[in-house]
Amino acid sequence: MFQRLVSHNDDIKRLVERGYAVGFDSSYLVIRDIPYLDTNRELRVGAIVAKLVFVDADKVVQDDHQVYFAGAIPCNMDGVPIPNLAGGRVSLPLSADCPDVVVERSFSNKPRIGGKFADFYEKIESYVGIIFGPAMQLYDASPYTFRTVERVGADSVFKLNDTLTSRAGIVDLSSRFRDDVIAIIGLGGTGAYILDMLAKTPVREIRAFDLDRYYVHNAFRSPGRLQEDELGKSKAEVYAARYENFRHGLSTRPKFIDNSCESDLQGVTFAFVCVDKGSSRAGIIEVLRSLRIPFIDVGMGLHREGGPLNGMMRITYFSAETGQRVVEKGLVEVADRPDDLYRSNIQISELNALNASLAVIRYKQLRGFYAEKSPYYHLLFEIGDLMSVGETDED
Repeated sequence: MFQRLVSHNDDIKRLVERGYAVGFDSSYLVIRDIPYLDTNRELRVGAIVAKLVFVDADKVVQDDHQVYFAGAIPCNMDGVPIPNLAGGRVSLPLSADCPDVVVERSFSNKPRIGGKFADFYEKIESYVGIIFGPAMQLYDASPYTFRTVERVGADSVFKLNDTLTSRAGIVDLSSRFRDDVIAIIGLGGTGAYILDMLAKTPVREIRAFDLDRYYVHNAFRSPGRLQEDELGKSKAEVYAARYENFRHGLSTRPKFIDNSCESDLQGVTFAFVCVDKGSSRAGIIEVLRSLRIPFIDVGMGLHREGGPLNGMMRITYFSAETGQRVVEKGLVEVADRPDDLYRSNIQISELNALNASLAVIRYKQLRGFYAEKSPYYHLLFEIGDLMSVGETDED
């Protein structure tokens, strides 16, 4: 990342040539080794952090005129805080690969002419000049250390830079997915939406399985585009092509998963079971339980009694420790129901998407990304009254 951004952005290249300790963390520019004085006139060293907005894979521009600062309040030689550094205390967690930079505050100082910096070079030069001047006078300190941090963070799984995560300030939360290997078993309506959501989540690897082919009815209950040449191909081939230019670490396999497929699931840390046949579900649960892989099983049941459709969506979580008890409760169907209208491929993409969303939200709760007030292992959402009920271990 360092060499690529430096070679394609003249303003960042100028920062390196000037002698700044330039580094990157996710979608942030990090300038280390910035000397400053604290309120006791002691010499301290901080870091300036600025957001990168990626125009494409190689070119970056500024977000605005503001920066973040890892350090205390910079002061003049008399110990009085430097004026004209508006902003305040703020917490901006960087990734676990950048533990030495702890952002404590933001600064806002617009240039007098135009109110906007021309580029990163002008922006960093301006802020550094304000912050380190007193330290230079008192201690002859310099920010030009020519120290290069060539690789702070690990390479991203995404082929595009994840600027949304850094803009939202949730890099530390997103890093909780970095070691996960996810299996998605079934790429029908709900499974296809789960794949779409997880493809945009920084999990290390996704393995998706489905033996079926992609037909017209699938296009009406799955995300994304339709190209006519996709019809009749395996779902595995269709979805591999759709996300090939988005991320690394995705494999889609035209395969039916049963208790003979342990090798396909080795190394998986979490799974989603998205099948509509109870008999298929039974074999999948057996192999996941034998490998002690935690998983969420999704389901949907629709019925019509002379009027509008009604029914429920379900997500059921089987942990490695308590999964057998959930199995024994009989909360999921392990036999086929030929009378279920869902099996006739009614076009219900909004329900598939909602069912997938509930499942992915629950998974992200388990990883500590979302807050969790009630640790549900079984959740039902009814269409008719738009209400949900759930079961927890305390019930």
